[in-house]
Amino acid sequence: MQAPILVTQKEKMLANYVPVYVMLPLGVVTSENVLENKEEIEKQLKQLKAADVDGVMVDVWWGIIESKGPKQYDWNAYRSLFQIVQQCGLKVQAIMSCHQCGGNVGDIVTIPIPQWVLNIGESNPDIFYTTHSGERDKEYLSIGVDNQQLFDGRTAIELYSDYMKSFRENMSDFLEAGLIMDIEVGLGPAGELRFPSYQESKGWVFPGIGEFQCYDKYLKAEFKEAAAQAGHPEWDLPDNAGVYNDTPDATGFFRANGTFLTEKGKFFLTWYSTKLLFHGDQILDEANKIFQGCRVKVAAKVSGIHWWYKTENHAAELTSGYYNLNDRDGYRPVARMLSRHYATLNFTCIEMRNSEQSEDAKCGPEELVQQVFSAGWREKIEVGGENALSRYDRTAYNQILKNARPNGVNKDGPPKLRMASMTYLRLSDELFQNKNFRIFKTFVRKMHADQDYCPDPEQYYNPLVPLERSKPPISIEVLLEATKPMEPFPFDRETDMSVRGAWADLFDNVIDKFTSLFK
Repeated sequence: MQAPILVTQKEKMLANYVPVYVMLPLGVVTSENVLENKEEIEKQLKQLKAADVDGVMVDVWWGIIESKGPKQYDWNAYRSLFQIVQQCGLKVQAIMSCHQCGGNVGDIVTIPIPQWVLNIGESNPDIFYTTHSGERDKEYLSIGVDNQQLFDGRTAIELYSDYMKSFRENMSDFLEAGLIMDIEVGLGPAGELRFPSYQESKGWVFPGIGEFQCYDKYLKAEFKEAAAQAGHPEWDLPDNAGVYNDTPDATGFFRANGTFLTEKGKFFLTWYSTKLLFHGDQILDEANKIFQGCRVKVAAKVSGIHWWYKTENHAAELTSGYYNLNDRDGYRPVARMLSRHYATLNFTCIEMRNSEQSEDAKCGPEELVQQVFSAGWREKIEVGGENALSRYDRTAYNQILKNARPNGVNKDGPPKLRMASMTYLRLSDELFQNKNFRIFKTFVRKMHADQDYCPDPEQYYNPLVPLERSKPPISIEVLLEATKPMEPFPFDRETDMSVRGAWADLFDNVIDKFTSLFK
């Protein structure tokens, strides 16, 4: 967008505005495809609206919509939900959630992928991600079957594409009305572009390094073919990378001078991470075709794997498919791929500080956020953020505010760096408790740069325009050029739009105690 001519001080400050969305509960539509507690949902949405929240994010579960059989889609419950959101004056970020709910951090309900797909896996378990020991993960279909016609004549990519086509057809009135602002395309477990390397349901606990997930017969065959083409038919997939809860030094692959630094290890890690890039590229290309011309933004989510970040091996990132080392940028190739589709990069863990993490796990959430955001901005795409864990404290909000505008507010117009949006995890009864909600409302105000709610994104220099068709495919050579490390953009130490600190907390506690006396 061409920079607007900003005349009044209000217009200049609005250019710093970052919209705030709130994630709805995972099971707001039940696994039986029922929207329950409509009155309670409406009441909570009205409270969010009164707090000047811009909108809500909602998981639209493939496992609910196409549960009855191939191409049998039922959108009634979600249409009812969207109508309530619309009546409350809020906007929607819709996630095309093609993964299972359940098994990850924070999952409190279970919504599997469609049962008829799981049935196919009973006779052919290799459609699922597989560890070296042969353990299957049924949360999301393996990348190895992206282009295999195993699902009543359809490939996995076609399953996801048909689902999104049905969404567009059945939600066309909401799209045309401008209710839906973003389509976040699910690309893996937890909706994130990654391998399911650290599933809690498989026994993983923080800060385990996780496990590579490429031992199904389809990915095995693809690796052997790639190795043979590279002149090394004798190479096999790693057998020394440990198990979920190992530390890096306990494995031959990740220890000092381990396999990850050898020619064979580098070849494997390049292949593993590139498979992820091509997977995301294929599905986003389908999404772009489907939503082309709609006034929406397409987005993809990248996971904030901050443990073992401050080690030479970055083990937890590598098992997830992010080939990121001190001398190799694993995130800018992702951003470059997203740029082809005009997609936003959504990133997690933006509320975390290094001082809050275990020293033993060598965590670096602050540096990781800085690196990933910089990767997106260098590739000239928008970045959005989410908190990884539920937080209600001022420390977390101030960290989010710092990351939202890393160089602060610009009182003369758009800031140099700014997140496109912030999505808060998550709507709950705890959020609406007196102190928590007071702080949250202040946080929203500060994200809005102390401005009133603004319904028009063009006024804060982030207009919704018709989605253009994806640009031509990017060669693997050009994608890998982006692995060259560059210094991240500088971030300020603290935000200039603080929700205040310890003294404000003390004052809040006094107010709560005083209020309780009169109840």
